[in-house]
Amino acid sequence: MLSRSTHRGTICLEDAPIISQTVFAGDQFLLRVSAPRCAERAVPGTFAHLTCDPLIPMRRPLSIMRVDAQAGWLEFLYKPIGPGLERLAQRATDDVISVLGPIGRGFTPDPERPVILAVAGGVGIPPVNFLAESLHADRRFKLVILMGSEVPFPFELTARSTVLPGLPDSASMAVAQLEAWGIPSALASKAGFDGCFDGFVPALAREWLEARPADSLGEVQIVSCGPHAMLEATAALAREFDLPCQLAVEEFMACGVGGCAGCIVPLHKPEGIVMKRVCVDGPVFDAAEVFPG
Repeated sequence: MLSRSTHRGTICLEDAPIISQTVFAGDQFLLRVSAPRCAERAVPGTFAHLTCDPLIPMRRPLSIMRVDAQAGWLEFLYKPIGPGLERLAQRATDDVISVLGPIGRGFTPDPERPVILAVAGGVGIPPVNFLAESLHADRRFKLVILMGSEVPFPFELTARSTVLPGLPDSASMAVAQLEAWGIPSALASKAGFDGCFDGFVPALAREWLEARPADSLGEVQIVSCGPHAMLEATAALAREFDLPCQLAVEEFMACGVGGCAGCIVPLHKPEGIVMKRVCVDGPVFDAAEVFPG
């Protein structure tokens, strides 16, 4: 199981040279930086707080998408929305940015439920991709990855080779890297992309869940990251099928390390509503506490 230890003493501040910036269709950028201490400590669901430009003092939080702890690099997928990320998109190879991370609590898959249904949408794709890469060699788990996007997917795609019962024939494409790891995947979009289910990704997840024998649902858990509406729909789906579900929540942040309390969200606990900081108390929370229904 991935560690869910306290964040204190684990956050590193590093000057990180940019290794590469790759641009994908839909104005999406994949940033790779050298930050060995952060890479060593990162777990799926955590994020880093990055400086974008010397003229912009506020950092920007980005979910970690891939890590190579041995080589010492991290990758972040982002869209340059707003002046900070617009400046970051202009940074070149060998430019140095400041990386503060890894921050937060990540996903904690339960080995007693070996089937992980991962539901990701848009900028929520990176944490799920990181989880897939971290667990693909762990024989305790079987992952099924469903991704939704309204812009072209920032991956090489290929024909889906694994039969996923319940999924329509239209969902014929998969992420090539996931296929190489032996992880079945399928895609959803309302943008009319070839090989994608015509709908939102929680609806595709419903198709898969409804096709499973009822006595096998006790093996399933859900993890999810994406826009608020998608998370709410995924939480409702988990509630309907009585499945545990973890959500990586997105929120505007200032300090990113718990000091300003600017990213507070209400959690519904047995004792009542408790206010928690997304940055360090999350970003991963129990779906039933975020969206109690």
